[in-house]
Amino acid sequence: MRKRKPKARIIAPDPRYSDPMVTQFVNNMMWRGKKGVAFKIFYDAMDLVKDRTKQDEHATWKKALNNVMPAVEVRSRRIGGATFQIPTEIRAKRKVSIGMKWLIKFSRQRSGKGMAEKLASEIIAASKGEGAAVKRREDTHKMAESNRAFAHFRI
Repeated sequence: MRKRKPKARIIAPDPRYSDPMVTQFVNNMMWRGKKGVAFKIFYDAMDLVKDRTKQDEHATWKKALNNVMPAVEVRSRRIGGATFQIPTEIRAKRKVSIGMKWLIKFSRQRSGKGMAEKLASEIIAASKGEGAAVKRREDTHKMAESNRAFAHFRI
Protein backbone atom coordinates (compact mmCIF):
# COMPACT_ATOMS: atom_id res chain seq x y z
CA MET A 1 0.00 0.00 0.00
CA ARG A 2 1.24 3.49 -0.83
CA LYS A 3 2.28 5.94 1.85
CA ARG A 4 1.15 8.97 -0.15
CA LYS A 5 -0.62 9.80 -3.37
CA PRO A 6 1.60 10.43 -6.39
CA LYS A 7 1.61 13.96 -7.77
CA ALA A 8 -0.54 14.44 -10.85
CA ARG A 9 1.60 15.35 -13.84
CA ILE A 10 0.65 18.50 -15.69
CA ILE A 11 0.15 17.87 -19.40
CA ALA A 12 1.19 20.71 -21.70
CA PRO A 13 -1.47 21.93 -24.17
CA ASP A 14 -1.02 21.07 -27.85
CA PRO A 15 0.13 23.71 -30.37
CA ARG A 16 -2.96 23.89 -32.62
CA TYR A 17 -5.93 23.76 -30.23
CA SER A 18 -4.18 24.70 -26.93
CA ASP A 19 -5.97 21.79 -25.28
CA PRO A 20 -4.20 19.46 -22.81
CA MET A 21 -6.73 16.71 -23.61
CA VAL A 22 -5.45 16.63 -27.20
CA THR A 23 -1.92 16.12 -25.89
CA GLN A 24 -3.16 13.31 -23.63
CA PHE A 25 -4.89 11.70 -26.62
CA VAL A 26 -1.70 11.96 -28.71
CA ASN A 27 0.33 10.51 -25.82
CA ASN A 28 -2.00 7.51 -25.75
CA MET A 29 -1.78 7.11 -29.54
CA MET A 30 2.01 7.38 -29.64
CA TRP A 31 4.14 4.33 -30.41
CA ARG A 32 7.82 3.96 -29.48
CA GLY A 33 8.10 7.55 -28.26
CA LYS A 34 7.37 9.05 -31.69
CA LYS A 35 5.34 12.03 -30.49
CA GLY A 36 5.90 14.11 -33.64
CA VAL A 37 4.53 11.30 -35.79
CA ALA A 38 1.53 10.89 -33.45
CA PHE A 39 0.77 14.64 -33.62
CA LYS A 40 0.98 14.55 -37.43
CA ILE A 41 -1.44 11.60 -37.57
CA PHE A 42 -3.86 13.36 -35.21
CA TYR A 43 -3.78 16.68 -37.07
CA ASP A 44 -4.17 14.93 -40.45
CA ALA A 45 -7.18 13.08 -39.02
CA MET A 46 -8.65 16.38 -37.76
CA ASP A 47 -8.20 17.93 -41.23
CA LEU A 48 -10.04 14.95 -42.74
CA VAL A 49 -12.84 15.35 -40.16
CA LYS A 50 -13.15 19.04 -41.08
CA ASP A 51 -13.30 18.24 -44.82
CA ARG A 52 -15.91 15.49 -44.40
CA THR A 53 -18.23 17.08 -41.83
CA LYS A 54 -17.84 20.80 -42.69
CA GLN A 55 -17.96 21.51 -38.94
CA ASP A 56 -15.44 22.45 -36.26
CA GLU A 57 -13.16 19.42 -36.01
CA HIS A 58 -12.17 20.03 -32.37
CA ALA A 59 -15.82 20.16 -31.29
CA THR A 60 -16.53 16.98 -33.30
CA TRP A 61 -13.61 15.22 -31.58
CA LYS A 62 -14.84 16.35 -28.13
CA LYS A 63 -18.37 15.13 -28.94
CA ALA A 64 -16.98 11.78 -30.12
CA LEU A 65 -14.97 11.43 -26.91
CA ASN A 66 -18.04 12.22 -24.78
CA ASN A 67 -20.06 9.60 -26.69
CA VAL A 68 -17.37 6.97 -26.02
CA MET A 69 -16.70 7.64 -22.31
CA PRO A 70 -18.33 5.04 -20.03
CA ALA A 71 -20.13 6.03 -16.82
CA VAL A 72 -19.97 2.62 -15.09
CA GLU A 73 -17.85 -0.50 -15.37
CA VAL A 74 -17.89 -3.96 -13.84
CA ARG A 75 -15.11 -5.11 -11.55
CA SER A 76 -14.52 -8.70 -10.54
CA ARG A 77 -14.62 -9.41 -6.81
CA ARG A 78 -14.21 -12.77 -5.16
CA ILE A 79 -16.70 -13.32 -2.36
CA GLY A 80 -16.97 -16.67 -0.60
CA GLY A 81 -15.69 -18.86 -3.51
CA ALA A 82 -17.69 -17.22 -6.23
CA THR A 83 -16.52 -14.36 -8.43
CA PHE A 84 -19.05 -11.58 -8.91
CA GLN A 85 -19.05 -8.83 -11.52
CA ILE A 86 -19.79 -5.73 -9.44
CA PRO A 87 -20.88 -2.55 -11.23
CA THR A 88 -18.98 0.53 -10.04
CA GLU A 89 -19.02 4.18 -11.07
CA ILE A 90 -15.88 5.49 -12.76
CA ARG A 91 -13.82 8.53 -11.69
CA ALA A 92 -13.80 11.44 -14.15
CA LYS A 93 -10.14 11.07 -15.17
CA ARG A 94 -10.51 7.32 -15.71
CA LYS A 95 -13.60 7.92 -17.89
CA VAL A 96 -11.59 10.20 -20.16
CA SER A 97 -8.65 7.82 -20.24
CA ILE A 98 -10.78 4.78 -21.09
CA GLY A 99 -12.67 6.74 -23.75
CA MET A 100 -9.44 7.82 -25.43
CA LYS A 101 -7.98 4.32 -25.35
CA TRP A 102 -11.13 2.80 -26.86
CA LEU A 103 -11.24 5.43 -29.60
CA ILE A 104 -7.61 4.69 -30.51
CA LYS A 105 -7.97 0.91 -30.21
CA PHE A 106 -11.01 0.70 -32.47
CA SER A 107 -9.46 3.17 -34.93
CA ARG A 108 -6.50 0.82 -35.31
CA GLN A 109 -8.83 -2.14 -35.91
CA ARG A 110 -10.77 -0.30 -38.63
CA SER A 111 -10.17 -1.01 -42.29
CA GLY A 112 -8.70 1.83 -44.29
CA LYS A 113 -5.45 3.23 -45.57
CA GLY A 114 -3.33 4.95 -42.95
CA MET A 115 -3.99 5.68 -39.30
CA ALA A 116 -5.16 9.25 -39.96
CA GLU A 117 -7.91 7.93 -42.26
CA LYS A 118 -8.97 5.29 -39.73
CA LEU A 119 -8.95 7.75 -36.82
CA ALA A 120 -10.99 10.30 -38.78
CA SER A 121 -13.59 7.64 -39.66
CA GLU A 122 -13.87 6.48 -36.05
CA ILE A 123 -14.17 10.06 -34.74
CA ILE A 124 -16.95 10.87 -37.22
CA ALA A 125 -18.78 7.62 -36.40
CA ALA A 126 -18.43 8.17 -32.63
CA SER A 127 -19.66 11.76 -32.89
CA LYS A 128 -22.83 10.42 -34.55
CA GLY A 129 -23.24 7.83 -31.79
CA GLU A 130 -22.20 4.82 -33.85
CA GLY A 131 -19.00 2.87 -34.40
CA ALA A 132 -17.13 0.18 -32.49
CA ALA A 133 -16.00 2.41 -29.61
CA VAL A 134 -19.58 3.52 -28.87
CA LYS A 135 -20.71 -0.11 -29.10
CA ARG A 136 -18.09 -1.03 -26.48
CA ARG A 137 -19.48 1.63 -24.15
CA GLU A 138 -23.04 0.35 -24.68
CA ASP A 139 -21.90 -3.23 -23.98
CA THR A 140 -20.15 -2.11 -20.79
CA HIS A 141 -23.28 -0.31 -19.61
CA LYS A 142 -25.45 -3.35 -20.43
CA MET A 143 -23.12 -5.60 -18.46
CA ALA A 144 -23.25 -3.23 -15.48
CA GLU A 145 -27.04 -3.07 -15.72
CA SER A 146 -27.41 -6.86 -15.83
CA ASN A 147 -25.16 -7.22 -12.77
CA ARG A 148 -26.94 -4.49 -10.81
CA ALA A 149 -28.15 -7.13 -8.32
CA PHE A 150 -24.57 -7.43 -7.02
CA ALA A 151 -24.13 -3.67 -6.48
CA HIS A 152 -24.51 -4.10 -2.72
CA PHE A 153 -21.13 -5.90 -2.67
CA ARG A 154 -19.44 -2.64 -3.62
CA ILE A 155 -16.70 -1.53 -1.24
